[in-house]
Amino acid sequence: MEAIAKLNNYPTSPRKMRLLVDLIRGMKVEKALAVLEHNPKHPAVPLRKLVLSAISNWKQKNEGADESTLIVKTIFVDGARVIKRMRPAPQGRGYRVRKRSNHVTVIVDASSDTSKKASKVAENVEVVEAV
Repeated sequence: MEAIAKLNNYPTSPRKMRLLVDLIRGMKVEKALAVLEHNPKHPAVPLRKLVLSAISNWKQKNEGADESTLIVKTIFVDGARVIKRMRPAPQGRGYRVRKRSNHVTVIVDASSDTSKKASKVAENVEVVEAV
């Protein structure tokens, strides 16, 4: 069963956040956390916390399940509010400055390979019991 975590209105541009999100999409969560921990970009810290939150949400939904099989199933970045400011420009003009922010959504789930293996093992056990 999958678990979701969201980060709303983080004050960095969606383009900068997507650079990190593209790195960890589809990875196992342990590897994704290691990549984010050693990445020098400033949005890596809240993104790492968000993945940890998604793992925690998954643990609450699936008590007693093995978390070593978790993968980052889906992760995406949406644009959020844009704060508009004016910067002085030559000859009495003003340039518009757009301070962007973003929303990040992470969905983690157990990898499908392990769930298929578990179902095959269950089928083999049933076949052995029938014999």
